[in-house]
Amino acid sequence: MTDLSTEQITAIILAGGKGRRFSGNDKGLVLFKGKPLIKHLLVAMKPQVSSLLINANRNQETYAGYGYPVINDVMSDYQGPLAGFSVTMGQVDTSHIITLPCDGPFISSSYVERMRVALNQSDAELAVAHDGTRLQSVHALIPIALKDSLDKFLERGERKIGCWYRHHKIVKVDFSDSPELFQNINTAEQLTELESKA
Repeated sequence: MTDLSTEQITAIILAGGKGRRFSGNDKGLVLFKGKPLIKHLLVAMKPQVSSLLINANRNQETYAGYGYPVINDVMSDYQGPLAGFSVTMGQVDTSHIITLPCDGPFISSSYVERMRVALNQSDAELAVAHDGTRLQSVHALIPIALKDSLDKFLERGERKIGCWYRHHKIVKVDFSDSPELFQNINTAEQLTELESKA
């Protein structure tokens, strides 16, 4: 068991993708309910952690305008979320990072606390959210101590998050009471659908 406090966690909002299914648009800056998606995440996460970073590979000046550090991937050509995990793990002053994608605007006010408590009450190395049906692998609470393991995994040409998790003991954090928190916006059609429901 660990004794992890909120002050030891930096939130990482992952906005480093190509937006392939969104006509190449930078999803973090796409408007949802009148505000960029990144803004929804920043508002939700600010009260939950003591520090916050944005991982972005383009439009860095725009992201920096929100008042938080912006870090781009070291690996070239958009290598996926694990590349974002790795570069931010090397930049934070806290013992852990908690990650979430920029295209999921419904994150709850208890996200960090539920993940933190689950990790503290387990003997796992890291915590990963589970919506009751499947693992939400980009929503994770990870110790910086695993950076070497992750870097070696990436150096082998591996990119799949689930494959890296299998090298470590994880605790699945039960969010089956609120699976809607993990709805994300991958396409213009999904944006329109979720706007109509909001």
